[in-house]
Amino acid sequence: MKRDVPYLDQPGPLGFAHRGGAAAGDENTTAAFARAVELGYRYIETDTHATADGVAVVFHDDTLRRLLGRPGRMIDLRWADLASERVGGAAAVPRLDEVLEAWPQTRFNIDAKTDAAAGPTVDVVRRAGAEDRVLLASFSSARLARMRAAAGPRVATSLGMSEVARLWLASKAGRAVRLPDSVVAIQIPPRYGRIPLATPRFVGYAHRLGLQVHLWTIDDATQIEHFLDLGVDGIMTDHIEVLRDVYVRRGIWT
Repeated sequence: MKRDVPYLDQPGPLGFAHRGGAAAGDENTTAAFARAVELGYRYIETDTHATADGVAVVFHDDTLRRLLGRPGRMIDLRWADLASERVGGAAAVPRLDEVLEAWPQTRFNIDAKTDAAAGPTVDVVRRAGAEDRVLLASFSSARLARMRAAAGPRVATSLGMSEVARLWLASKAGRAVRLPDSVVAIQIPPRYGRIPLATPRFVGYAHRLGLQVHLWTIDDATQIEHFLDLGVDGIMTDHIEVLRDVYVRRGIWT
């Protein structure tokens, strides 16, 4: 049975701007999100960290080197310390509350990257009244379980990778599994190590459980076509123009 939640009430397959469209070089910034929304994206995948003083910020890496060009860790900085920092030398690091306020009609897929980010992320979502347009995600199943407990069943969630592994094994054995009420999707790469995840069997199994299947991160048009033909329900991409063009050609860009 399909799990109907407001977060997934758009016609599919869904297109997600991964980090707002990371290929442009200004990932997880307001400039990236504005560009994705202007292209017509209704779903944006993003990441959160917490600063030393507990502010939920939109940022992917634990460390600062790749994006801010200097040593250090996000968890060691206070929010005020970030005022002069620029992603790629140009764009400021945004707070999560600023992002949710700036795009009140956009749905956000939020990956809390650390345990420290989990609580502040949920707090911001609830204060913003954004429960119906956010999906909480994490690589860590334990972290995601804590976020589910804090957010309550109204906020949609996906599965951590250990939960995905349990689901994959159950699909091989033909067993049903019981999932938390807030779980509406599995969000997976096409392969995990040597194990192919985006297969007709696993996609079909997830659908029978009422779950959508979203893939990350697919940037090649031929691969996007292939996985759409396979029946996935959403694709995350760094190359937002490429995915949009495929969807337009197929008549599914809405």
